[in-house]
Amino acid sequence: MATVVFAGGGTAGHIQPALAVAREWKKLHPSDICLFIGTAKGLETSLVPEAGFDLRIIPKVAIARRPSFSWIKIPFDLFSSIISSRKILAGSDLLIGFGGYVSAPAYLAARSLRIPIVIHEANAKPGWANKVGAIFTPHLAVAHPVEKGRFSNALLAGLPLRSDVATAYENASKDWMLARNQAKTRLGFKPTVPLIFVMGGSQGSVAINSVIENSLDQFHKLGYSVLHSVGRLNQLPASLHGYQAVSYVDQMADAYLAADLIISRSGAVTCSEFRALGRYALFVPLPIGNGEQMVNATSLVVAGRARVIDQKEFTVKYIEENLQELLLESSQSSVSGSGEDLMAAEKIVALAEFAVNK
Repeated sequence: MATVVFAGGGTAGHIQPALAVAREWKKLHPSDICLFIGTAKGLETSLVPEAGFDLRIIPKVAIARRPSFSWIKIPFDLFSSIISSRKILAGSDLLIGFGGYVSAPAYLAARSLRIPIVIHEANAKPGWANKVGAIFTPHLAVAHPVEKGRFSNALLAGLPLRSDVATAYENASKDWMLARNQAKTRLGFKPTVPLIFVMGGSQGSVAINSVIENSLDQFHKLGYSVLHSVGRLNQLPASLHGYQAVSYVDQMADAYLAADLIISRSGAVTCSEFRALGRYALFVPLPIGNGEQMVNATSLVVAGRARVIDQKEFTVKYIEENLQELLLESSQSSVSGSGEDLMAAEKIVALAEFAVNK
């Protein structure tokens, strides 16, 4: 019986792929122990226990994006997180990391304990934590090809899909148009009316929300339906005139299938789930970070399934001038989704099995 530890927390972009791989590992090795490392303030505190896995907490290493006096604390916070990670990892057989603040101390702790490390990078531009971890292991996997650095030779595995998205793809493949119409009905919208699904990532986006809320007259005038996921921490607008606002969409697979147009950030998980089930998207990449969200959407743009604009260009005027054209482009795109990420979890588990048995 082996113990496998998963590191990847903070946002759904790190947690959902980790959960998908953990489920696949348990399916193949039901007697093994799978546990997660996280922090007390990340989404993992709810998502991991809900998925039936044990979560162990370590102190968060907070790093401000701009220089500040808080940087003085970084070495002390990192040391504390490494010590906590060592206690959790002691006696385990493998660490599988997915990036984020949680992963860096876990990689350093695993290295100090001589525990094999496997790393999956979801974004087209690797994050700093995974770059650090990649120094200590050759067992690397990526969702997108990476042009340079250690990840340029990594296994191209794709991005592991949530079980509901994978199941929805398999069911929709029998008849995509029927599946899209049925999804609209299940969500409470008319199949004959164009539906726009808006979301800003797991936490929502104030910038996107503001533009959408100020464009409601335009949506209503054109007779379009709107499903707007504003994020759990943001104020919920009133629903009216075919506009349905929710804090969070529980039926995400249906939302991807039902939407004629998706307006969202282009995080790695969003792009992967859209690739599987969506039809056409307007991506508004997060303007902070290392530019990975812009790169994540590139292949979808090349495939004619998406358009990407800077956040500063996403305005009420942009909606007024481009909405009908975007829906026309959607109607001309393929009605089918893509199954290229369906085997991602299996590929990462195979790499992990190789690493632990080497």
